[in-house]
Amino acid sequence: MMAPTDDSSYGNGSTAASRKAVAVDTAIKAATLRRLRRIEGQVRGLQRMVAEERYCADILVQMSSVHEALRAAARALLGNHLRHCATEAIRNGDTAEAEAMYRELVDLFAKYSR
Repeated sequence: MMAPTDDSSYGNGSTAASRKAVAVDTAIKAATLRRLRRIEGQVRGLQRMVAEERYCADILVQMSSVHEALRAAARALLGNHLRHCATEAIRNGDTAEAEAMYRELVDLFAKYSR
């Protein structure tokens, strides 16, 4: 789950498009997929609300719910990333990979905290 800070590949030759998680907790994966399916339904509901010209405040409340649901899914994936991908990159002894992971984590936290 490591992401480069630019479009370059990693020292191991992998690119952002070809990378896989070091490990994914099956419970986190299942819960995240359920949550994303629920969010997908909420977004379809938002589309209907807008098409039906529903009251703006009601739409905004529902948008807030979707936003929080996405944040909850992100928290679960971030925990998995820290537990598996980041730990592996930092512990494996490759200084360049560890430094790349530190940069990635700083970028993730900056983006996530917006």
